[in-house]
Amino acid sequence: MSGLTAFWLAGDGVARAVALLLLAMSVSSWALIFWKGRHLRRAAQDLPRCVGRWWQSPDVTSGREQVAALDREQVLLPLVDAALEPDRPGTLDAQTERSARLTRRLRDALQGVLGRLAQGQVVLASVGSTAPFVGLFGTVWGVYHALVAVSAEGAMTLERVSGPVGEALVMTAAGLAVAIPAVLAYNLFGQRLSACEVELEGFAHDLRAWAAGPNPQTAPAPRAGVDAT
Repeated sequence: MSGLTAFWLAGDGVARAVALLLLAMSVSSWALIFWKGRHLRRAAQDLPRCVGRWWQSPDVTSGREQVAALDREQVLLPLVDAALEPDRPGTLDAQTERSARLTRRLRDALQGVLGRLAQGQVVLASVGSTAPFVGLFGTVWGVYHALVAVSAEGAMTLERVSGPVGEALVMTAAGLAVAIPAVLAYNLFGQRLSACEVELEGFAHDLRAWAAGPNPQTAPAPRAGVDAT
């Protein structure tokens, strides 16, 4: 009988519930790590290409088509659509200045995109901060029951205590094993999110200035340093 099997059979309902909770936290965090890593990698790759293609397009129609074709994660297209959204006569929105309307639409679109990019961060942060304490609770519970069982048998010797206590300490190691990848992924994804946010805010600012201009039907030349590949 393997050590993990013996540990599972020897544990009570609370110990098994803690083990299952740690397993669920580990599975959810790793699923998020793989999904979110791919999502942010594609977004970071597409952003500079989409920005370059948009500003180098001869007109709005071809610019939007190129952005739609390259923007696999739909992070830049909502900003373009917000800038190109037609006015709705007879509404409070149409009664405000054009620059104010553009600011509000682009702000709402930017917040929506950033919200989608940040999905899963709360889960990773929660797993990273709580998993060690969940494992510690399982250890304390296991040590308590191990000591109670040993004392009930009579003489308490080191040989009798070391085995059950050592098995209980597995919970602490499991909690750390669950928490460490989640914390590392949270920090790494936070850096990537910050980089994407800077790119998106810069594009939204330039897009607003262009759309508020006198003739926003032809895209101007790209800014220096923008990758148009």
